[in-house]
Amino acid sequence: MRFPLSKEIAHFRNLSNGLKAAYRGSDTRGRVRHFDGWTRRATADDAGAAGYDHAKTVSEYYDLCSEFMVFGWGASLHFAPLSPQESLEDSKIRHQRLMIAKLELRNGMTVIDVGCGIGGPMRRVVREAGVKVLGVNSSEVQLDKAKALNAEAGLEHMVDYLACSFMDMDAVADDTFDRGYAIESTCHAPDKVGAFAEIYRVLKPGALFWGQEMCMTDRFDADDDRHRAIKQELMHGIALKDIATTGEVDRALETVGFQVIEGRDRAIAENGPTVPWYQPMVTRRSTLGNALHRLPLGRKAFIGASRLAEMLGLFPRGSAEVVGLMDRTANAYVAGGKTGIFTPLYCFLARKPL
Repeated sequence: MRFPLSKEIAHFRNLSNGLKAAYRGSDTRGRVRHFDGWTRRATADDAGAAGYDHAKTVSEYYDLCSEFMVFGWGASLHFAPLSPQESLEDSKIRHQRLMIAKLELRNGMTVIDVGCGIGGPMRRVVREAGVKVLGVNSSEVQLDKAKALNAEAGLEHMVDYLACSFMDMDAVADDTFDRGYAIESTCHAPDKVGAFAEIYRVLKPGALFWGQEMCMTDRFDADDDRHRAIKQELMHGIALKDIATTGEVDRALETVGFQVIEGRDRAIAENGPTVPWYQPMVTRRSTLGNALHRLPLGRKAFIGASRLAEMLGLFPRGSAEVVGLMDRTANAYVAGGKTGIFTPLYCFLARKPL
C-alpha cells in the first residue's frame, strides 16, 4: 500500500530534482567561488582591465540560486507590501493584481515581461488579463523552468520566450508591445538609462510600463561606514552593479523619453497596518504561515541539511555553498530594511508618449 508523501517531502524532492537539472553536473563549488569574486573583477574592469561581463554575472546568480529561491519564496520571486492578515503568497498576488490594474491590461494585448524569471507574475497576468506575453531572460535555466511551469498550467500557447539580455533585444522590432513590466530585473542593469532605452524602443507609442526597482532610500548616508557596508553586501549578494536612488530611477526613465505617471516606495504604507517587507526573513509572527526555513536559525539549519543531502546524493555537491551565499544575502536584506536605507519596492508607472 502506498502512502502519499507529505507536502514538505514532496517540496524537498522537487528541490532535489530541480537542482540536479539546473546544475547539470557542473562544478558548483567552483562556480560559487567564481561568483563570489565578481565585485573584485568588476572593480578591476572599471580600473581598465578587460573581460568583465555583468550580464553573465547576473545569469550565473540566477542559475545558481533560482531553485533555492523557489523553495524558500515561491514561484513569484519578488518582494511585496505585506499585511498581517495575509500569507506571503497572498500579498504577492495582491501586488501583482495592483500591477495588472495600473497597466490597464485588456484581453488580446501584447505584453513584454522584462526579466521574467520563472514566470510567476507572468502566469497571473496571462490568466487574469487574457494577454499574450513575451518573456525575456538571460538565464536559460530560469527560462526552461518557466516553460515547464507554463505548460503545466496550460498557458504555453499564450507565451513566447526570448533568451537574451534586456540590454540588447535586437530580435524584437521597434514599437511592438502594448504594455511592459519589469519586476526586480532592471535593478541588475549595468546602465539603467540603456536598459530603459531598450524597453522604450520595443513599446508602442502610448504604451504603459510598470517597474519594481531595488533602491537606496533618502536615509542612505554615503558617509556612513555601516550604510556603505550594507550597500556593498547587497550589491555583492544580489549581483547589482550599483543600487540607484528612487530619484535616479525617475531621471533615467525621463532621460529616454518616458513620462513618469507615478512612483513611490510601496514598502511605506499609505493607510492601515503593515508588516515590514523583510519580516518573513526575521520572524514567524509577521505573516500567516511563514516558513521556518526563511528564518535565521532555519537558514543555518538548512545549510547543514544541504551538506547531508549532498552526502546522500540528493543534492549536487556544492549546493550548501549556494545556500550559504543566500543566507549572507538574506542578512544584508534585513540589515538594509531595518536601517531603512534600502527598499525592493520602489514601484513606478510610466508611459511612452504618443
